Amino acid sequence: MKQKSKRNKTIDFGLDEAQKYLKKAIYFTKDSAFKNMINKNIIGDTFEVLENVSNESIDLIIVDPPYNLRKNYHGNIFTEKDSKSYEEYTRTWIEMIKDKLKQNGSMYVCCDWKSSLIIGPILLEYFNVRNRITWQREKGRGSKNNWKNSMEDIWYVSKSDDFTFNLDKLKQRKRVLAPYKEDGKAKDWKEGEGVKYRDTHPSNFWDDISIPFWSMEENTGHPTQKPEKLIAKLILASSNEGDLILDPFAGSCTTSVTAKKLNRRYIGIEQNELYVAWGEKRLENAEKNPTIQGFEDGIFYERNYRP
Repeated sequence: MKQKSKRNKTIDFGLDEAQKYLKKAIYFTKDSAFKNMINKNIIGDTFEVLENVSNESIDLIIVDPPYNLRKNYHGNIFTEKDSKSYEEYTRTWIEMIKDKLKQNGSMYVCCDWKSSLIIGPILLEYFNVRNRITWQREKGRGSKNNWKNSMEDIWYVSKSDDFTFNLDKLKQRKRVLAPYKEDGKAKDWKEGEGVKYRDTHPSNFWDDISIPFWSMEENTGHPTQKPEKLIAKLILASSNEGDLILDPFAGSCTTSVTAKKLNRRYIGIEQNELYVAWGEKRLENAEKNPTIQGFEDGIFYERNYRP
């Protein structure tokens, strides 16, 4: 077996080592009580686990469902479906999840450009669609007969017109390349940390996200892991400290880890034991290091920029 570099922090151990971490998670049974699920990652089929989640109990839901692509999730294979079948699959989990959200709750749904065409119209039937965020993945495979796919969508919806949105928690620091002065004084920018900068309001296009890579503590062997920085924006925008956040397709538990770092409660649901074990290892690491790459002192920094 090839030896890792000392700088390689990727969490990708096997099931033997996983056992000690799986003790911290919950294996779902039909008798699993909702109160015991809070601040836990649940190992089980989300369509079964959701039956035991109380209605109108969740403040924020973050959903990263399988995109309509063939993908091998370490033995759990999701097979690409025709559009109608994927629509039925999407409608099934939306029907199960919609009543779990509080009346003033919000939800974010991740998708690629192709699944977005199916998911967006269905969300319109059940929720108030407030926006569609597009974020730059930075990576993506090239194609001989199409554009390289390096963007993903996140649909932002609420259950009603009463919802949380913390604009003041989402300031993004951008360097000013052409600083303008009025009467000899800086206009709408500041200087510090050796650069001229402006703290701006967030838009629905995010180009400041770095995909987790081998030297980052948050990185795992999960094939479609979302960055903590991305999830942090969603959590800070649409929840408050102490709120309860649900992720029904938890993967390596990025939502659970980020919620913990931001003083929220969480429930993660994932059927793959190995991914949950990786998530539990990340939660253990978060006890010692609660930082989120690219986010510091309430400010989101540009990609590859260190304050």
